[in-house]
Amino acid sequence: MFNMPITMQPPATIHATGLLVGHRGILVRGPSGSGKSQLALALLQSAGFTRLVGDDRIQLEAVHGRLLMRAVPVLQGLIEIRGLGLRSLPFEPVAVAHLVVDLAAEDAERLPEPKSTCLPIEGIPLARLPVAPGQDALPALLGFLRYGDPRRSLPAA
Repeated sequence: MFNMPITMQPPATIHATGLLVGHRGILVRGPSGSGKSQLALALLQSAGFTRLVGDDRIQLEAVHGRLLMRAVPVLQGLIEIRGLGLRSLPFEPVAVAHLVVDLAAEDAERLPEPKSTCLPIEGIPLARLPVAPGQDALPALLGFLRYGDPRRSLPAA
């Protein structure tokens, strides 16, 4: 038997909001005040089965080729509603991330190049939806959820 210590890294924590929509985990990133919580609330009201994973700070951990996301324990089930403060919502304790929505993304384009629609996080490739500063992210996000990942529906060049 080997008596080697087992060292485990704590999950990375980022400023983001996490949601589960159907079976898809969505990680919403962006600068402070860019509308992460507002987008989450709009999605919670408009997209079938949608649950909050966490708001403001999300723990990310790569496990068996999937990126897991969780709320930091102190913020589980809480979301900030601007002008009202923190409110409690039902939440999912963990979800597998499939899509990153980058709010106020300087590289957002009307017809994005395929390279800008994929982003590896913790070594796991995820679909990416870059949203221009000031643009409403909800229509594009609902389009992604309804019509699928554009990287998979484009004909080969």
